[in-house]
Amino acid sequence: MLPVRSVEPAQAVTEAASGPNPDVGLLYDINGIAKDAPHWADRVVEFVGEYGIVLGLAVLMLCAWWSVRKSEDASSAVAALCWAPVAAGLALLINIPIRGFVRRPRPFLEHQGLEVLVKGKTDFSFVSDHATLTMALGVGLFVANRKFGLVGIGLAMLEGFCRVYMGVHYPTDVVGGLALGTAVTLLLAPLAMMLLTPLMRRAAVSRWGGWLVGPGAPVPVAVPATGSSAGEAGADPALPGALRRDSDLAA
Repeated sequence: MLPVRSVEPAQAVTEAASGPNPDVGLLYDINGIAKDAPHWADRVVEFVGEYGIVLGLAVLMLCAWWSVRKSEDASSAVAALCWAPVAAGLALLINIPIRGFVRRPRPFLEHQGLEVLVKGKTDFSFVSDHATLTMALGVGLFVANRKFGLVGIGLAMLEGFCRVYMGVHYPTDVVGGLALGTAVTLLLAPLAMMLLTPLMRRAAVSRWGGWLVGPGAPVPVAVPATGSSAGEAGADPALPGALRRDSDLAA
């Protein structure tokens, strides 16, 4: 006779709730790590998942700006960095009607036995605002600079893991947020770059905007045709030859 395996009530609830649904099963698997982790580790993940990664992406964007503002393509890179937070805001606005249409409750409201690290989450679950925000910033960084962008996308992936670990989102909530942030940033990027890049180029040569966008590549200057005199070609008196002639006349 085979031995009967004893199942504790919490474990039985977990197994029954997950059932054939891989989304719920993965939720319990990832959130189960929080149950076995020490209290201090849960508090770290709670801070990182709520605020830390967003703050880290803000610092990463500042580092990217400092790195690209003096490059030859500084205007385009800075324009992409300016587009990233705008895209994140648009993605969050688009998420408002999506949440109202899907109306998916938070996982801890429908499934027992979850370790919820953040209390008071009463809004709908799909899609994750945090995943949407961080991925939009990460993809915007990638448009500006691949090296910083890969780090930003990695942080967005970590954000998604943290949201499931904390028990406040299903894995599909996170996947939807990552997809929404990516789609909004990339699909509207051509139009945004077309509008923002000329503004950054003007800022680069302005009196007060030079600190925002470095000079980048030198602007080509028209040179008079060979053989024509300075007066006939409208030569700039600031050229070295003109200065020498003026000096000779003054003498």
